[in-house]
Amino acid sequence: MDLEVLRKIGLSPGEVKVYSALLDSGSSPINKIHEKTGIERSNIYGILNKLIARGLVSYVLENKKRFYRIAHPNRVIGYIEEKKHELDKTKKEIEADLPDMIKNFESGKPEIAAEIYRGMEGIKSIWEDMLNYDENYFINSGRYLMMQRQNYWESILRRRIEKKIKWHNLARFELRGKVKPTAYEYIKFLPKEFSGNPNVIFIYGNKVANVLWNTPFAFVIESKELAEDYKRYYRYLWRRVAKK
Repeated sequence: MDLEVLRKIGLSPGEVKVYSALLDSGSSPINKIHEKTGIERSNIYGILNKLIARGLVSYVLENKKRFYRIAHPNRVIGYIEEKKHELDKTKKEIEADLPDMIKNFESGKPEIAAEIYRGMEGIKSIWEDMLNYDENYFINSGRYLMMQRQNYWESILRRRIEKKIKWHNLARFELRGKVKPTAYEYIKFLPKEFSGNPNVIFIYGNKVANVLWNTPFAFVIESKELAEDYKRYYRYLWRRVAKK
C-alpha cells in the first residue's frame, strides 16, 4: 500500500509511522510499536487514540494487555468519503455566511492597505483573490505558476474561464512563440530589455501586487489611485512597446 495517500488525507507523520508499523507487524502491543517506529511510548498512546477515533485502528484485550491492529484497509476509503462529506457540508455553511463575512471584511478596510505574503501558499492566496475580479492585468509575466505548480495552475485556469475573467498579459520576451493565449486572455510580449529577475506585477481591482517568484514573496498595496496609475502604465506598454 502506498502510504503517501495517508499523508494526503491529513494523517500526521507520526500517525503514518504507527499505521505502517501495524500494517507490517499485524496485531502488536505498545512496546512492539515503539521498537518498530522509535516514537516515545507516551506519544504512541496519543497517536493510537487519534487513529482509533478515525476508525483506522482497533485493539483487543488479551490477558489484560492491549494489542493494536489496523482496521480493514477499506476503512481508508470510508474515511476519505466521510472527510469529503464533512468538507462539502462545511463549504455550504461557509458559502451561506460568505456575504456577511465579506461585508464585515470590506467595512473594516482602510482606504489604503498593504499586505505581505511569503511562500507559495501566500502567492496562491493572491491568485484566489484575483478570481473575485472581472479583469486581471500582468506586467512581465513568465507563466511561473504553470511551471512551478502545474495542478494548481490548471485549477486557476479552469475556474477563471468558468467565470469568464479576462487576462490582460504583458509577457516576457522569452515566451514569445512558446505560449498561446488561453480563453479570455489577451497577450503581447515585452522587449528583451524588460527581462531580468522573475518578478511580475499583478493589477486587479484596486490592488497592485509585486510578486517575486524566486523567493517566493509578494507585496500587495490596495489603493484605487495606485491601481489606476498602474493600469495606465500597462496601457502605454501595450500600445507603444509590446509586440504580438
